[in-house]
Amino acid sequence: MTSYRRVYIPGGTYFFTVNLLDRRSTLLIDRIEELRRSIQAVRRELPFKIHAWVVLPDHMHALWSLPDGDSDFSNRWRLIKARFSRRLGGFEPRTGSRRLRGERSIWQRRFWEHLVRDDREFERYMDYIHFNPVKHGYVEHVSEWPYSTFHRCVEAGLYPPEWAHVTGEFEGAYGERDEFRQVRGKRRG
Repeated sequence: MTSYRRVYIPGGTYFFTVNLLDRRSTLLIDRIEELRRSIQAVRRELPFKIHAWVVLPDHMHALWSLPDGDSDFSNRWRLIKARFSRRLGGFEPRTGSRRLRGERSIWQRRFWEHLVRDDREFERYMDYIHFNPVKHGYVEHVSEWPYSTFHRCVEAGLYPPEWAHVTGEFEGAYGERDEFRQVRGKRRG
């Protein structure tokens, strides 16, 4: 088994992917208010800056910066997952291994993170996060997905409202080895 080592950089900026255990579930958008309250509670205790976030039915992507001198993103995710789970009550069946560990059967045990190393990567992850609902076929236009920071970014002038309206063939999304073929609407710099 390979050993995965996380990179902890105080004040770092990270891209995250966090998945539900059941990838057919719609729990995250069905219970979006509980998720939002869980995130807000953790941010009050352990602040972090949210640059971008998208919540899909079974997973979410986020781009955060941690405060100077702080590198503990793992604890923040642990608390977000735990608080969300507690808000739901105990409804799901659990395997023996999860019962022994005192775990719920809501989340995948781990999450994926990537330390953002430069402005180009930052922009790429911002775009990837906001385009994700289109990539998965939930909407045709980024602006149609309600569970995203895209709308906040439009208000801040970072994107035009029509950003990434696909005018040609699309093969997946970048960040996962694919690129846009033709995209109308450049992100504002």
